[in-house]
Amino acid sequence: MPTEHVDVLIVGAGLSGVGAAHHIQSAFPDRTYAILEARDALGGTWDLFRYPGVRSDSDMQTLGYRFRPWTQDKAIADGPSILDYIRDTAADAGIDRHIRYGHQVVSAAWSTEDSQWTVTVDHAGETAQLTTNFLYLCTGYYHYDGGHTPAFPGIEEFGGEVVHPQQWPADLDYAGKDVVVIGSGATAVTLVPAMTDQARHVTMLQRSPTYVAAQPGVDKLANRLRKLLGDRLGYTVTRWKNVFKTIAVYQLSRRRPAMVRSFLRKNAIRLLPPGYEVDKHFKPRYNPWDQRLCLSPDGDLFAAIRRGRASVATDEIVGFTRTGIRLRSGTELPADLVVTATGLRLLALGGIRFSVDGRPVQLPETMAYKGLMLSGLPNFVFTIGYTNASWTLKADLVSEYTVRLLRHLDDGGYDQVVPVQDGPGVEERPLLDFAAGYVQRSVHEFPRAGSRRPWQLGMSYANDVLLLRHGRIDDGTLRFSRTRKPATEPVSEPG
Repeated sequence: MPTEHVDVLIVGAGLSGVGAAHHIQSAFPDRTYAILEARDALGGTWDLFRYPGVRSDSDMQTLGYRFRPWTQDKAIADGPSILDYIRDTAADAGIDRHIRYGHQVVSAAWSTEDSQWTVTVDHAGETAQLTTNFLYLCTGYYHYDGGHTPAFPGIEEFGGEVVHPQQWPADLDYAGKDVVVIGSGATAVTLVPAMTDQARHVTMLQRSPTYVAAQPGVDKLANRLRKLLGDRLGYTVTRWKNVFKTIAVYQLSRRRPAMVRSFLRKNAIRLLPPGYEVDKHFKPRYNPWDQRLCLSPDGDLFAAIRRGRASVATDEIVGFTRTGIRLRSGTELPADLVVTATGLRLLALGGIRFSVDGRPVQLPETMAYKGLMLSGLPNFVFTIGYTNASWTLKADLVSEYTVRLLRHLDDGGYDQVVPVQDGPGVEERPLLDFAAGYVQRSVHEFPRAGSRRPWQLGMSYANDVLLLRHGRIDDGTLRFSRTRKPATEPVSEPG
């Protein structure tokens, strides 16, 4: 059988992959494309995570697509609602007919002579190949097969059950049980109040505190604007309102950290019981936005503590016992169920092995151009979202830039484009310059960023709108070329 060829090959059928497909097929209805998805369902993160209370940690006016208004009343949405939103987007545009499920991409090899990638996939234990003119990765940046769990001393002695949120059993029964959630990040802050409806008591066990910000789950202004202006215009106005609000909070946190720290502390005091040890449990050692702020919709975590259904223990784990967890302070936390919300494991570009003209590519030796292409890799784009704002804000901009790039190739009669880092004085920086533990554990395996444009990974949506939506394509860093066109076989769509 001849190798199947598509004009654009998208890897990943999550939030960004479905969005990328929408942009590509809207701009180029005559181009062939396919989406390869390693799992058996679309939705990515929002299909994978099934733990109690799973939700967005940012508003849906910015986590939603620019081209598809979010019309539900809740701005902070639950996971199933977000999954439905992605599925509806894919179904309404016919994108779901282009998805190949169970296709794990193993390697991608570029041929300059043929101006195409040969992509090798594992499908049900068998190897298959596709070729494509343009490779577009929407794989996210963490392992889907399991999260990070430290080696806790004596965990084998524990008589209860231990689960990681990324592998939540569908039949897990925690009704009437003592639950300890290890961790203080977004997952733990979500899980603790969500589990209090059935558990006897839930304890969030943290080694050190995290900033937790309470925010209304319903954006009343957004709902009023939607009624007054209609879904699309109301959504656009709210989206920009929330973008500027996020930028303002982030910039204030960086420039006046003491002010933001004081505001968050006073808000926690207001929401917690009188006399609560706020500084022990909710006063981090770092400044706001050195790590991502955790969101508590309607202050649900604080409310659970106030009602006595949840508590926070700030201590170090010495080891597990048969009935719980022994802490450095000498306290033992009783537990029937322990949830290890201890973070993710990062995976650079889906773990795919890349080569260019037979030479293996070492990702840490590449540099990210505008946070979406890699030096030395032709006809290639990847998506990594913001760490200080909604992922989809960046994903949409990457898609818009990709459309502009493909049009520039067409207009110039080019069939290859590659970023070349040959400018003087560009110093290497981590691609993800973020203090979170899950980033620091694996960032050395990722491509690098540079000390100045266009090699910096931007974290400002407003700046990226100018750079990616309106900036010059032929900026002197991208190299465009023409070679002979490869012979291709017509694509046959599944189903």
